[in-house]
Amino acid sequence: MSRTIKILSIDGGGIRGIIPAIILDHIEKTTGKAIYQLFDLIAGTSTGGILALGLTKPGAAGEAQYSAADLINFYMDQGPKIFSESTWQKIEKLGGVLEEKYYADAIEKILKETFGEVKLSEVLTDVVIPSYNIETRDCYFFKRWEAKENPGEKDFLVWEVARATSAAPTYFPPFRIDRGGSLPYLPLVDGGVFANNPTLCGFAEARRIFKEATEFLVVSLGTGQLTRPIPYDKAKDWGLLGWAPHILDVVFDGMLDVVHYQMKWLLPQTDPRQYYRFQTMLDKAKDEMDDASEGNLNFLKEEAQDILDADQADLQNLCKQLKA
Repeated sequence: MSRTIKILSIDGGGIRGIIPAIILDHIEKTTGKAIYQLFDLIAGTSTGGILALGLTKPGAAGEAQYSAADLINFYMDQGPKIFSESTWQKIEKLGGVLEEKYYADAIEKILKETFGEVKLSEVLTDVVIPSYNIETRDCYFFKRWEAKENPGEKDFLVWEVARATSAAPTYFPPFRIDRGGSLPYLPLVDGGVFANNPTLCGFAEARRIFKEATEFLVVSLGTGQLTRPIPYDKAKDWGLLGWAPHILDVVFDGMLDVVHYQMKWLLPQTDPRQYYRFQTMLDKAKDEMDDASEGNLNFLKEEAQDILDADQADLQNLCKQLKA
């Protein structure tokens, strides 16, 4: 009998990535193992991609440099710096109507400091990180196995991968990766435009990599379900400018549930479970991807604790399966 292939997927969601980071910290502490040791493949989009890469970045003695607890601190410490906008910037860009809301300087500096010169081929387990090429209009996936097999064309610095997958339109400028030689550059934006919940991408990639496998365990982590309504009476009169601040949230949020629906039918709830989805309604925290205020960060931590409390039995069973 083939071994069970274990897949972790982490949604996009900006600063709300602190929610899955807290769930992952619970899993690490309960199992006594690092996330990269528990999963054969990790898929992550946008903030989920940053988490996936952070949890697989090699450190001393071939072990992961960062624990999930370290990445909780990353959101608490670096989030306010990444999503910082001075009054001058707001005036200069007329509230983001003419340009992206944030300059890339802060996030690129932080990602370079966090990931250094580590390359995609060096991460500690297989990853699949979605992004989108705005010139060829193609989905683009960063994959460790491709980076190893084709380093000249597919191996990139990890900080570049993190920047590309998190280049959310209207929030950050697109990111350009120059590959040198005759290879075309890659003009990329956030993978959330087509795979904000990358669970199905991760499952499909695992089926490709582990061709003989018949047993799978898939764990999907959300960053909070949006609850703020868009009133019809207002939206019916919106034009381009009216929809601009809202459309990305609609696109990102809409695909979360459809992937969950698909996965429930692809991996029915058998015993033992093959598919887990941990998500919460954002009843306390704000749903903006960029509200990194101290108060909202604390509310996001409370939302994560609600998952730990409500899904205690499922998490306990999952940790047993992961250790098996």
